[in-house]
Amino acid sequence: MRLFILAAAAAALLLLQVSAAGAVRTEPLLGGWHPIKNLSDPYVREIAEFAVKARNDQAKTGLVLEKVVKGETQVVAGMNYRLVVEVKDGTNTKSFEALVWDKPWEHSRRLSSFKAVKGKA
Repeated sequence: MRLFILAAAAAALLLLQVSAAGAVRTEPLLGGWHPIKNLSDPYVREIAEFAVKARNDQAKTGLVLEKVVKGETQVVAGMNYRLVVEVKDGTNTKSFEALVWDKPWEHSRRLSSFKAVKGKA
């Protein structure tokens, strides 16, 4: 009887795995990067402005945000935003990739990195 129960459980598990393998996954995987669909979203703009201001404060520069060119999010203990931004540096336009960690429920935000995009800055 035990052998029958074990065999039935194994068959059920195999059936579940096969069924799940054929299913189309619609929700994002935790930890993966996902494109931001609306780069004009005011919250995305706020994150970009934060990144440029934090960079200006750290490096004593006067960069001015022009626009967000590309963006991705990653769910962590909060949200990572990886944004490619165009900024004015005097009369020159430059592109940078900014990584911002945001935890809005704790009113916490941190610029993790801000680096020139190759061939653009």
